[in-house]
Amino acid sequence: MGLCSSLLLLYLVLVCFVNDVLSGRTSSFTRSEWPSTDIPLDNEAFVVPEGYNAPQQVHITQGDYDGKAVLISWVTESEPGTSEVWYGTVGHEFEHKAEGKNTNYTFYNYKSGYIHHCLVDGLEYNTKYYYRIGTGAAAREFWFQTPPEIDPDAPYIFGIIGDLGQTFNSLSTLKHYMQTGGQTLLFVGDLSYADRYEYNDGVRWDSWGRLIEKSAAYQPWIWTAGNHDIDFRPDLGEVSTFKPYMHRFATPYVASKSSSPLWYAVRRASAHIIVLSSYSPFVKYTPQWYWLRGELKRVNREKTPWLIVLMHVPLYNSNEAHYMEGEAMRAVFESWFVHYKVDIVFAGHVHAYERSYRVSNINYNITSGNRYPVPDKSAPVYITVGDGGNQEGLAARFSKLQPDYSAYREASYGHSTLELKNRTHALYHWNRNDDGKHVPTDHIIFHNQYWASNRRRRSLKKHRRFPGHASLIARYEEELFPVLA
Repeated sequence: MGLCSSLLLLYLVLVCFVNDVLSGRTSSFTRSEWPSTDIPLDNEAFVVPEGYNAPQQVHITQGDYDGKAVLISWVTESEPGTSEVWYGTVGHEFEHKAEGKNTNYTFYNYKSGYIHHCLVDGLEYNTKYYYRIGTGAAAREFWFQTPPEIDPDAPYIFGIIGDLGQTFNSLSTLKHYMQTGGQTLLFVGDLSYADRYEYNDGVRWDSWGRLIEKSAAYQPWIWTAGNHDIDFRPDLGEVSTFKPYMHRFATPYVASKSSSPLWYAVRRASAHIIVLSSYSPFVKYTPQWYWLRGELKRVNREKTPWLIVLMHVPLYNSNEAHYMEGEAMRAVFESWFVHYKVDIVFAGHVHAYERSYRVSNINYNITSGNRYPVPDKSAPVYITVGDGGNQEGLAARFSKLQPDYSAYREASYGHSTLELKNRTHALYHWNRNDDGKHVPTDHIIFHNQYWASNRRRRSLKKHRRFPGHASLIARYEEELFPVLA
């Protein structure tokens, strides 16, 4: 096919794509929903591994700033046992050992098992590692793959899930995600929903840990805290916040110079990921505010061009559920997101799906009347994925009139994937769980905010060649998608 024919075909495809996504749409899909009740504790989804004191609830997360370490966590029920991790690059041959620590906690009348956290560092990039935890016949073996070296063109696939819970809908979401080829999961808060039980039953924290192990033991889950993870019960004498969450789910917050496990940052492949806490102080002069101001200055888009922010409460939301709850954080941080050209902000909390155009409301002024979001090429796309499947059910009531900032919205369960192709382009998909079936529903090509300028594109084209007509695609996207992506 000649160049002119290729360009014409490309133009027609993109025009069709524009017609589909630039006229904000509310999906009319209605699912025959599975009951929003938790899976019974005796279900095989929560099976306890065989053997005395066998490690269970195994999960890993990134253990440092740049992806050369993992934090491995697990629980032993009967006694502490060992906190050692044996690991190596050949299956069943474990040459190296790392020593961790264990802890436990009580919450009213619940006492946790022994929770182990072990940092395995000094790893090589782009390498498959095998690891073993536990001893004797009860020892268990798993593996993980380290990311490619930090590089602006390093391809990588992230999954995004929020508000998962432990219903059959949750299990469907998890199984579908595991078939996508996602390499690391970005989790945007509200994990087990144990707080929906009498006395915030810790047994449901244990069952949730066993539910996710089939994925989380093999790839990092990057944790964000939500409102159902606060566990503040002064009526039970439990006056600290995030007690079960912070005992169970370690984060590499020290590596990013954070003072709290609830907000931190990691760099992975070509992405710089910032995690914020919607339920910790964030106004001016608070620790989180100071930290974010410093972290945004540390971002180097020449090395990690994709700047992604995770939080629980969405800043833009046209659903009646939790409407305007993110307004305070938006007023504090949105101008920074625009100034630093954040690519995407992922949130949960609202049990539905919604994607925005690139808009901002940084010129809001109650006196002059500038009170509406406006198109802004420097602004992030805001995506709500609080549709993991928890027992509270779907948030089906969107505002009758779809706001101009809203591109697509649907009250269904599902998950997302973000495929970073290189420094300029990424493919995004939201996949609906259609009555238990995986259905790709919303998709878009993002072009990177930092590398989107004509000056940087011209510089890039002088030094490297894209396969096929990728540079031409970039030019046409810039003309046809001036605000969206």
